[in-house]
Amino acid sequence: MTLLYIVMATLAGGVLSVLIAALVSVQLLGRLVKHMVSLSVGILLGTALLHVLPEAFESEAGAHALFATLLGGLLFFFLLEKAELYRHGHHHEGDGHEHHHHYDEQQAGRGGWSVLVGDSIHNFCDGVIIAAAFLADPWLGVITAAAIVAHEIPQEVGDFIVLLNAGFSRAKALLFNALSGLAAVAGGVLGYFVVGPWQDLFPYLLVVAASSFVYIAVADLLPQLQRQLPWRDTLAQVVWIAGGLALVLGAGALHRH
Repeated sequence: MTLLYIVMATLAGGVLSVLIAALVSVQLLGRLVKHMVSLSVGILLGTALLHVLPEAFESEAGAHALFATLLGGLLFFFLLEKAELYRHGHHHEGDGHEHHHHYDEQQAGRGGWSVLVGDSIHNFCDGVIIAAAFLADPWLGVITAAAIVAHEIPQEVGDFIVLLNAGFSRAKALLFNALSGLAAVAGGVLGYFVVGPWQDLFPYLLVVAASSFVYIAVADLLPQLQRQLPWRDTLAQVVWIAGGLALVLGAGALHRH
């Protein structure tokens, strides 16, 4: 049953988030993404700091080793994002470098495939993380999968827009995004069989998962919210972040009950 739960959760984290992102109309993208970014911040930080890390530190693993893993995870995701940034070109038509006509379209096309490759690797890692969480505690797996879905939907919306701008049709963008989402299922199944025999690794894998959530929230999502806005928009951000934290706390309370 655990393997079935892992497959279902990874399908939700990988493929369902892609379908939801694709079904969102272009007219509503701005408003939905804005609120989902704030909600994701609350869910990711709450999951990492109130559930995943406490679960890891309640194990017999040493605190120093777990903190070192947390530091290493944060640095790893920083370098991974840095490598992805270096793949993208910084020139465009009309920037004074005498690029030929359709240069932007060609660059966008390459960027589209780069996004797909990077997203597939990311989804595969998410699948392994979900498997590790389910093997440690089924309810922790549910919470972890929910956090990943919450993060993936706005990310997949962004990826979908990138692919459309790269010249993909809506059907082709949806197809390739869904295929990249299936990498999460592959990671979950592999994680179930490979990680299972080595349960001593669970605390460290959970810390890596937490470092992923913290890095995404602090380095990617919060900077998007740090702009001068009318007080009502700022209040809305706080409310949505609090809503994400409330969801995590509510899930934790149900778990304890």
